[in-house]
Parts: sequence; structure tokens; C-alpha cells
Amino acid sequence: MKADKKAFIKTNYMEDSIRIEKDVRIELAEAGFSVMDEYDDKSCDLIVCIGGDGAFLNLIHELDFPDAPIIGINTGHLGFFQEIEPEQTHEFMTNYIAGNYQEQSISAVDIVITCGGRKYRETGLNEVVVKGTVGCNVHLNMSIGGSFIETFTGDGILVSTPAGSTAYNYSLGGSIVDPRLRLLQVTPLAPINTVAYRSFTSSLMLPAGSALGLVPEHAPAPDIHIEFDGFSKDYHNVSEMKVKLSRKCVKLLRLETYDFWSKVKSKFL
Repeated sequence: MKADKKAFIKTNYMEDSIRIEKDVRIELAEAGFSVMDEYDDKSCDLIVCIGGDGAFLNLIHELDFPDAPIIGINTGHLGFFQEIEPEQTHEFMTNYIAGNYQEQSISAVDIVITCGGRKYRETGLNEVVVKGTVGCNVHLNMSIGGSFIETFTGDGILVSTPAGSTAYNYSLGGSIVDPRLRLLQVTPLAPINTVAYRSFTSSLMLPAGSALGLVPEHAPAPDIHIEFDGFSKDYHNVSEMKVKLSRKCVKLLRLETYDFWSKVKSKFL
């Protein structure tokens, strides 16, 4: 480990998190780290995120998917991304200095929205969601790898990463996916199946190289609502959208004893 190491700490400013931050600063100083006042992607060696999964997602979007590895200390509820419980902080730092840890790389998902000839990109670590305006169904011509599949009608479509399969996707009845797999999961939101409309009703799994194409049935659509990791934007006059695995990723530090399915069992089953 290089000399003059630098760390950046981000908390959710809750009372417990602020208290733990003081302990973390002491641990980092004893390990030879100086704490940065502002994040610098070129010089930061370690990011410490103190809070729940919401704090973690806010961090990666605020820092635009930082390159430095992240260790999460959980002061929230579920703590799926946040690997370390507060009482494990000293244990982790001891193991980190000794090199006894895992680094887990998590791929994000991109959606490119075309409006009036201009393209816009949004990125989610968990998922991206395509919906119509409030209270209205959305009608989308859906293709996979350029091949037309169907015209989907319903509340919308969610596309999740393996890491996000345990989030919104899971609440919709989607499958839990091991994050070691590189794929996208496409899950419908309230699909309509009638004589007039026939829509897929279960999740679809797409390999890493495939892109999901979505074209409003009556393009350009006046309003399309895009959500990504709890953030949202409205786009107007949308002619098409394309969803695929992103080049952006996040590097999470885990204890050597980390096991995804053990965590799934403890958090969900």
C-alpha cells in the first residue's frame, strides 16, 4: 500500500453516522490515511460511505461513479451495499491493511433517450425505469438486439442489473441474480393482457452484449418519465430509447468472508 494514502468520507448526517465518522477518522489516521475535504478521483485511494443503501446510491451519483474503491458502513436498515456493521469497523481496517478483503466490481446500466435528434444518457447502478405520464399507460415497441419482440402496454418497464435485482425489481416479482453474472433483467410494471393488448408478464434475461430498444408506439411521445436509482427526469418528444449495460462500474470492498447468497438469506429469506 502506497505512502501518503488518501481517503474520502461521506455520511448521511444522521446522529449515529456522525458519531461513527469520528471513529473512522481515527482508524484511518492510524492506518496512515489523510482524509480529503473534497473528492478527487485521481488521488483518492479509498471512499468510506457511512449510512444506508440510499446514502450509498446518493454518493455514487454525486461523485459520478467514482473510480476509487468504496467501503460501506451500515447505519441504515437493509444495508445490502453497505458491507460493514459499525462494530466491525476496526476489524475491516485491520484486514484492509493486511490485504485480506475482496473487491467486487458492479456494472451499471445506461439508458440513452433520443428527443428531437438529441441524445441524453442516464445511468443507474440498480436499475432504470421507463414510464408514461402519471396515471397513463405507456405503449412501447420493444426490441432485443434489433429484433422486434412486441408492443408492451402497462405502467412501464424496469431494467435492472444483477446488483439491483434485489431492489425494486424484487418487489415486482423479478428474480434475484448473482452479481457475478453479467446480464440485464427486464421486468414489466403492471402489464396489460386483454383482447386489445398482449404484453409479457414475467422477467426476461438479456446477455451482456444485448441492447433493449424501446420506441413509443406513437412517436414522438409527448412525455416519458425515466427513473434511475430513485432519481427521476421527464423527457419530451421522445422518439426512441436504448438500454444496455454501462461501461461505468463501482468497486465495492468486501470482507473475505463475504458471500452473496448468505447475505440474501439474512436480508430476505
